[in-house]
Amino acid sequence: MTGDGQRGGGARTRRDGAEVDVAVVGFGIAGGCAAVEAAAAGASVLVLERAAVAGGTSAMAGGHFYLGGGTVVQRATGHEDTPDEMYAYLMAVTPEPDAGKIRAYADGSAGHCDWLESLGFQFERSYYPEKAVIQPQTQGLMYTGNEKVWPFRDLAVPAPRGHKVPVPGDTQGAKLVIDLLVRRAERLGAEVWYETGATELVTDAGRVRGVRWRSYENRGTVLARSTILAAGGFVMNREMVAEHVPRLAEKPFVLGSSYDDGMGIKLGMSAGGQALHMDQAFLTAPFYPPGKLLTGIVVNRDGRRFVAEDSYHSRTSAFVLDQPGSSAFLIVDSAHMAYPEMPLVPFIDGWETVAEMEQGLGIPPGNLAATLEAYNSAAARGEDPEFRKHPDWLEPQDTGPWAAFDLTLGTAVYAGFTLGGLRCTVDGQVQRADGSVVAGLYAAGACASNIAQDGKGYSSGTQLGEGSFFGRRAGRHAATH
Repeated sequence: MTGDGQRGGGARTRRDGAEVDVAVVGFGIAGGCAAVEAAAAGASVLVLERAAVAGGTSAMAGGHFYLGGGTVVQRATGHEDTPDEMYAYLMAVTPEPDAGKIRAYADGSAGHCDWLESLGFQFERSYYPEKAVIQPQTQGLMYTGNEKVWPFRDLAVPAPRGHKVPVPGDTQGAKLVIDLLVRRAERLGAEVWYETGATELVTDAGRVRGVRWRSYENRGTVLARSTILAAGGFVMNREMVAEHVPRLAEKPFVLGSSYDDGMGIKLGMSAGGQALHMDQAFLTAPFYPPGKLLTGIVVNRDGRRFVAEDSYHSRTSAFVLDQPGSSAFLIVDSAHMAYPEMPLVPFIDGWETVAEMEQGLGIPPGNLAATLEAYNSAAARGEDPEFRKHPDWLEPQDTGPWAAFDLTLGTAVYAGFTLGGLRCTVDGQVQRADGSVVAGLYAAGACASNIAQDGKGYSSGTQLGEGSFFGRRAGRHAATH
């Protein structure tokens, strides 16, 4: 295997009937962490990766890891956080929280941050204070969720937990971590077969005993004491998307690699595993930065507000999708007018009067005027009794003319990925509908259901954070049980 994650493990290394302690399906962030931890525990490890390189969708990500509880980066930048506060926040934003998993994640998060850095990099000890989708340069820490959004700020002390790897830009930052995982796996003796996909699980008397694979015209079987599924979500599977999350088919593009076709989930279900939250997705069209746009109001076709505008972008977007016609508008006055830095939400027009704006947007006469009047009056007093928008973004929109941006699904450029996956224990053991475990089978990453369950509670970095954290747990457990 080559040390830089490029094509390796040629056909001569593939052998039918190979036997290992742990077989891992997929080398993304979860599969890589699982392989490294299993090998570090002394297990013989074989990873099957369909692509010619490691990384999958993980390598496409900007590099946010949602970490907290007092990480070295939080401490260095003067931000207090505790496992209890992180636990309280995640319990509050998760629709069906698994207290055991969230407790483990919160308690182990600071240590996991140290482990990630032990791979050979450091999160920059710096803080980015602005409201953004991702840090514009290499700043190590920023708010990437709804920690400051009501009611969550009253349920847990807010703290920034979005740790970004030191790579500029909003894509491919996580490739740095993938490359380091490939090198660590190689040093620990884990074997990787690239361009080799899993096709079927080997089962015997209710226990998974390995996996069948295919590489072009070559086919074979790997026998394993434990098999870990880490093959991504299903955003690229048209049939599964149409069945479970049809809204993902209503937008121009998706976030995922071509191998996010649900294979890992289907393999787990074929052995009796239960899939959860299959109807949920991260689906978003951010209208910030710049942050000044958050001072505006978001209204539906009736001219009514329905969400705190300072919410994390996928929370706002999820509430937009709940509106009639999945339609909404961002309204700002001339004092706060700006164009989104990412041109995802189109500018509609500007109007000299609110009455003209209502007519132009098809909003019932008087509705938007009443909404603006109530908002502006309260904002002038430093209040927002309806949605408790944070004071940082609470400013009247009373200086004409007014502008509107279109947040409607199908007009705004939404992007997203699936969130449903296999039910599993805190150590990644795949579970049946009755809670019993499928012996010998584990799941991690995007084909497992852990903390990320819907767009309203999502925080940037959750997928990389939980994928790496629970991938490690799965690898350790698979190696020692």
